[in-house]
Amino acid sequence: MDRMPNWADVILIPLISVILALIVSGLVVMLIGENPFRAMSVMVNGALGSAYGWGYTLFYTTNFIFTGLAVAVAYHARLFNIGGEGQAYVAGLGAALACLYVPWPHWTIALVAVIVLAGLFGAAWAAIPAWLQAKRGSHIVITTIMFNFIAASLMVYMLVNVFRVPGSMEPATSIFPPATHLPNAGEFAGFLGFRPSTPLNVSFFVALVAAFLVWVLIWRTRLGYEIRAFGHSETAAVYAGINPTKIIMITMLISGGLAGLMATNAVMGEAEQLRLDYVQGAGFVGIAVALMGRSHPVGVILAALLFGMLYQGGAELAFEMPAISREMVVVIQALVILFTGALDNMVRMPMEALFLSLRRRGDAPVHGAAPAPKPTRSDHAADDARTE
Repeated sequence: MDRMPNWADVILIPLISVILALIVSGLVVMLIGENPFRAMSVMVNGALGSAYGWGYTLFYTTNFIFTGLAVAVAYHARLFNIGGEGQAYVAGLGAALACLYVPWPHWTIALVAVIVLAGLFGAAWAAIPAWLQAKRGSHIVITTIMFNFIAASLMVYMLVNVFRVPGSMEPATSIFPPATHLPNAGEFAGFLGFRPSTPLNVSFFVALVAAFLVWVLIWRTRLGYEIRAFGHSETAAVYAGINPTKIIMITMLISGGLAGLMATNAVMGEAEQLRLDYVQGAGFVGIAVALMGRSHPVGVILAALLFGMLYQGGAELAFEMPAISREMVVVIQALVILFTGALDNMVRMPMEALFLSLRRRGDAPVHGAAPAPKPTRSDHAADDARTE
């Protein structure tokens, strides 16, 4: 029997960790001579106090959902994919190819094509580290982080020497054709106050669909069961007939494809061109999002929203309170990662003890009541039949 209910693991513990991180952040703000309550008010209002703030918060959230899901899927197989940065970066090349060289009649068809091509490019970039892990025993952490640097160098070369517009000094492609431009929130939700310039676009709904499909994959399919079984015990999975090479390759391909879908939001949706360093660290934030969300799609969405708020609210905080620099905002984000990741057991162990104590108290016999009869062999047989 679990020591703690799932809702406590997915929601309560991360919430307590975030509160502790914000308390420590408030102390840091106080030490530099600023009012922590005013700083928190500016952050929350900047992220959620207007349609402008919501537009940027949900734009960042969309990026983090894709990269968080990528890390989460791999983590279920105990594969720590920290190459989402490079996989998303290379996927931008696939999105640019789809948008620039095919005359799409409508953005809906172009979006499907970009989803497919960006996913394939991201999966292809993850396939090489996956093969090295499955066939050569190379550690997935080392190879994926090395491929981040290779991806950065590759994209610099491509944008400077291949895709750069003649006569322009900017390392970027030309603007995509109008038929590929995705509707933003100003177009499909202008009645809520979103401006035409908001970066939030229909890719947000693609991210939500991706989260649902990941839930179906991991908990409602045979492949998902094999991925989780392999993650719990490779030896037991092999004994049960699960092929390790197959699971490693398929899991990493799915993970890289999910990271690549970020290109639909940042390249096709917001920039409408491929620019240098468009990922901006979202691949690494996805690691924190997956850890905080306990690798569950619902948890990933909530954690991505939190980090979207921190990104947008932090930008407003650095603008409204100059004494709190952008570096200080990064410190606040780092504290959230620290408490929800490295110091997870600091909250988890007391909570597990609390729930265990409550369960024992609930299972204790009522004073004066007759003790429960001992189970017979037939009772055990019936329980086994129900389990099967």
